[in-house]
Amino acid sequence: MKVALVHDYLTRLGGAERVLSALKELYPKAPVFTLLYDEAKVGAVFPKESIVASPLQKLPKLLRRNVKYLLPMLPRTVEEWDFSGFDLVISSSSAFTHGIITPTNTKHLCYCHSPMRFAWDWTHEYIEEQNIGGIKKIAIAHILKGIREWDAVSADRPDAIIANSRHVQRRIKKYYRRDSSVIYPPVDISRFKTSKSHEDFFLIISTLTPYKRIDLAIQLFNKIRRRLVIIGDGPQREFLQNISGDTIDFLGFKDDATAAEYMKNCRALIFPGEEDFGITPIEAMACGKPVLAYGEGGVRESVIEGVTGEFFYEQNADSMEEGLARLMLNEKTYNPNVARKQAQQFSKEIFLEQIKSAVKSVI
Repeated sequence: MKVALVHDYLTRLGGAERVLSALKELYPKAPVFTLLYDEAKVGAVFPKESIVASPLQKLPKLLRRNVKYLLPMLPRTVEEWDFSGFDLVISSSSAFTHGIITPTNTKHLCYCHSPMRFAWDWTHEYIEEQNIGGIKKIAIAHILKGIREWDAVSADRPDAIIANSRHVQRRIKKYYRRDSSVIYPPVDISRFKTSKSHEDFFLIISTLTPYKRIDLAIQLFNKIRRRLVIIGDGPQREFLQNISGDTIDFLGFKDDATAAEYMKNCRALIFPGEEDFGITPIEAMACGKPVLAYGEGGVRESVIEGVTGEFFYEQNADSMEEGLARLMLNEKTYNPNVARKQAQQFSKEIFLEQIKSAVKSVI
């Protein structure tokens, strides 16, 4: 069986790229089609020899780094890929790649990380984040309207859709009017060691973008003056550093081994944003560490309140402070072995077996 993999962008390594990496393990000879590719950032995991980048790769670097300027071109670009000769295409989609066009005899299985949030439930926030007005604001609203129309139509193209959580499954039903099965993203549990001790710091591992709401954690830890370590990089880093006090450390991007070591030694993981699933809480539980998370999104399907962590239910520093107080009060009742057992339900081995079953069903 000849298989192709498709992924929106290969310009950083995050949770969606861990899913793609696991799919590549399952189909090592499969080429990976992607809109944009950054060898410097992802080449160690996805060598360029297996990559089929779109013609957008030839655009000037300034445009490639600002995908928002390319939005009107992206639907047409994914439609231009030719998958004749392939028996199966698996798309890993959080934006456009579910919209590929495949021949009649080619099966298309879509692993949906999320219907594109910037076009649907976060569209108003996305427009406001652009900090524009007048004609430009009207123009981007018009572009997003066209993308929503294309997205709704193109969602009929996959033969089957897999959601990465029940939370995403509900959004697929709402926006695409399609049924989907759920297969949780893979976590390589073997990379993490359980520890009952800690070094009295709290930890965030995240890309530094507005919707991750790292600013809330910074507000809180500035107030309570406890140590917070932040691993990750992104467009908000300078802003976040400027509002941080002397108890907050920014370490930038760290490799998996270093991040796992910090996870093992932290007191708890802080997860202040709403995510479609969220892999880092699973990784923290694999280390036996509790999680303090905003109680919306996919994290409600992984963290057990009062057992492997705590939730706060309003996205503000006061609500987060109340949740942190509960976590610290209950700290001695959390069992690292129970947390590890919970994390094992999301192992890579389970993911691969479930993907094999899904492929068998669609073929």
